[in-house]
Amino acid sequence: MRICVLGAGALGSALGGVLADGGADVRLLGRVAHMEAIAQDGLMLREGQRDRKVRLQAHTDAAAIGAVDLVIVLVKSFHTREAVMAARALVGPETTVLSLQNGLGHEDVLTEVVGRDRVIAGKTYVGGVMLAPGHVRVGTLGKETLIGELDGTVSARVRRIAAVFEAAGLAISVSTNILGVIWDKLLVNVATGALSGITRLPYGPLYAVPEVEECAIAAVAEAMAVAQAQGVTLATRDAREAWVKAAEGLPPEFKASMLQSLEKGSATEIDFINGAVVRWGERSGVPTPVNRALVACIKGIEASLGRDAAVLERAA
Repeated sequence: MRICVLGAGALGSALGGVLADGGADVRLLGRVAHMEAIAQDGLMLREGQRDRKVRLQAHTDAAAIGAVDLVIVLVKSFHTREAVMAARALVGPETTVLSLQNGLGHEDVLTEVVGRDRVIAGKTYVGGVMLAPGHVRVGTLGKETLIGELDGTVSARVRRIAAVFEAAGLAISVSTNILGVIWDKLLVNVATGALSGITRLPYGPLYAVPEVEECAIAAVAEAMAVAQAQGVTLATRDAREAWVKAAEGLPPEFKASMLQSLEKGSATEIDFINGAVVRWGERSGVPTPVNRALVACIKGIEASLGRDAAVLERAA
């Protein structure tokens, strides 16, 4: 099975690297500096205090890769449509497109671009942090990936994909309730993403503040109420479960993707995470004041970063 990870940043490189290290035929498609470092020196994966090098193909142009059997989409949520459109060379007659992105709504976008019959959905709890171009910290211990057909069937293609993940030592399950899976993963992102971004704290110190935990649990409880109002069946039974699960198997220095984005001065996926809870809450008639406040704080930080960049540009 020929696999391409579209959007091979921290998480995409971590996942693709582990798959390649387990024998899968993987290509990474991502930004220039990171891809050039991997093409030249290999991808360095750090787990715990140990580094290991993985050799795999890394590209910045989909045309150089051509059609593959599986495209794993891990671009930022707000780049989904343009990224997939630009990477149409990856999609052949038998290509399956799998979104493992954070948040809600990606499958609808992918369906519009490549067709519903090609799309399967999933979520992964694997973690990745960019240490330097070509060097990524990986968190896989106890971190499951779940995939499934949009119609809830267990197809041959889903079983084949699961077998590739298993061969690489990754925990994977095939779900007949992928919508519930998507919401369960959303709860984990709701628990830590915005709060990590606002406080600028990695997981160790973040989890040491009782008030942060209290706020996280309140945000998750709102999201659970929205999901239930939408008729979604959740595996998560208690809001604190999402808070605990978010940090399982990850080192104290691990940073949520939202914090990583802010540290780079780039936009976050807040609109597809806490923002999605607010939007679906409005549709369902469920109040979401905690998530609304978290969205406002992140939007304020993004605006501040943009203003600081503009000031620096004018001063230069």
